[in-house]
Amino acid sequence: MFDAFTRSVFINGVWEDIHEDTTDTIYNPATLEPITHVAFAGGKETDRAIQAASEAFPVWSNKTGRERSRYLYRASQLMLDDAERLGKILTLEQGKPLKEAIGEVKGAAGFLLWYAEEASRNYGEWIPSSIKSKRLVVIPQAVGVVGAITPWNFPSSMITRKLAPALAAGCTVVLKPAPETPLSAIEIIKLFERAGLPKGVVNLVTGDARAIGKRLLTNKNVRLITFTGSTAVGKYLMRESAEHLKKLSLELGGHAPSIVFADADIEKATSLVLGSKFRNNGQTCICTNRLYVHSSIADKFAQLLKEKVKNLKIGLGIEKDTEIGPLINKQACEKVQSHVEDAMDKGAVVAHGGKLWEGDLPGHYYQPTILSNVTEDMKIMHEETFGPVIPIQTFTDEVDVTQKANNTDYGLAAYIFTENTNRAIRVSEKLDYGIVGVNDVFPATPEAPFGGIKQSGIGKEGGHHGMDEFVEKKYISIGIDQ
Repeated sequence: MFDAFTRSVFINGVWEDIHEDTTDTIYNPATLEPITHVAFAGGKETDRAIQAASEAFPVWSNKTGRERSRYLYRASQLMLDDAERLGKILTLEQGKPLKEAIGEVKGAAGFLLWYAEEASRNYGEWIPSSIKSKRLVVIPQAVGVVGAITPWNFPSSMITRKLAPALAAGCTVVLKPAPETPLSAIEIIKLFERAGLPKGVVNLVTGDARAIGKRLLTNKNVRLITFTGSTAVGKYLMRESAEHLKKLSLELGGHAPSIVFADADIEKATSLVLGSKFRNNGQTCICTNRLYVHSSIADKFAQLLKEKVKNLKIGLGIEKDTEIGPLINKQACEKVQSHVEDAMDKGAVVAHGGKLWEGDLPGHYYQPTILSNVTEDMKIMHEETFGPVIPIQTFTDEVDVTQKANNTDYGLAAYIFTENTNRAIRVSEKLDYGIVGVNDVFPATPEAPFGGIKQSGIGKEGGHHGMDEFVEKKYISIGIDQ
C-alpha cells in the first residue's frame, strides 16, 4: 500500500522530496512492523508553508462562501467514495478496529459536508442605532492563516473538524498532524488536491514537532492556533502564543464521569458504557473514565458489564471481527498499568483483566479491565488513563455523586443514565462540563458544538458555532445625512 518513503510535505500545491537527511518511521502499533518513512521537516519548511498560506489568503478569503463550499462538497464526496481504503490506512497507522476506522472516515466527510453548507451562512448583523444619523453593521471576516495541530487518536476526523470550518470561513491553513499518524493526513490533502483546491490554501508539514510548533507560534502571520491534545500542551501553546496575542481554539484532555442511577435501563446502560470506554481502546478524550453506579443496582450492573467485557475480541484492527485493538505505543501501556497498580495498592479489586494481553501478537495490547472497590484517592479517579480500564464506584445520593463528578479540573464530557426526565434535566444542568450525554455516549456530530470548559479547552468545534473560531467580527459605523 505504501512505498519505502511517502511524501508528506505539501507546500503551495507541491509534494516535496524532503528525505535526504532524516526521516520518521511510521509503525503499525498492532504488529510493530514499519509501514513507511515520511519526511522529518522542520522550521524552514514551516516558514515556507506559512508564506504560501499568507499569499493564498487574499484570493481565497475574497471568494464567496458558495465558491468555497464547492471544494468542500467535492472533498466530502471523494472521502465517502474512498472510505474503505482510507479506513484501512487509518487502522494500519493507528490500530483501531476497521469498522471504527471506516466510521471515522465517514464522520470526517460529514464535517466537510456540514461546513460546505455553512460557508454560505456566515451571517453578519445590522444593529438598530440609537442615533438617527448612524447605521451600525457587523461583518464576519476570516481571521487569516491558521496553524492546525491534530492528534493521533482520531487522525482523520480531527483534521476535517478543523480544516472544514477554517476553509469555509475563508482562512488558509498550515497543518501539522501527529507524528504517529501522518498517513491519514496525507490522504486527506490528496483529496483536496483532487477537489481542485487552489495552491497554498492548505499546506502540510510533518517532522520535528517542536520546531514546527515553534514556527507556528512565533510567526506573526499565523493568526490562530487550533489544537486537539493534552492539557499540558494546551497550556504551553497559550504561554508561547502570548507574544503575538494569537487567537486560540483548544480541545484538551477530559476525565468523563458516567453516572448510572437506580432507575436506569441496565441492559442499555452497560452496552453504552462498554461502547464509550472501549471505543478506540479507551483512547478518546470523551470516553468514560470514572463510573458511578447506584448501590441498589451495582452488583447486577457489574456482573452484566463483566460478561460483555469478557466477550470482547482482541486482535488486529484490520480483521473485521476485532473489537479491541492495540494502544498507540509502549508508553501508553505503561501508563495504563501504572494506574491499575496504583489502584490495586490502594485497595481496588480487579474484577476482570488488569494486565498486558498475552496473545500471539507483538503489538501494544492491554486487557480490557474492570476495577471495583474504587476510592477517590486513586490516580485513576483524577488522571486521564487513555486506555481500556473502567473503575467502578458506588453511590446512594444524587447531590453527592454530582459533586464527585464535578471534582476535577477537567470539564469536557459527562454522561448520565436515567429514565427519569426530571433527574435528567436537573443533573445535566448541575454537571460542570461542556458536553453532557443523557443515555447517549456518542455526542460528537458535525451539527453540534463540541468543546470543554475549565482545563478541557477554549472554544467550540462543530455546528454553526465552529465557524466563530475562524472569523473576526468587524464593526462598521456609518454616518449618514438626514
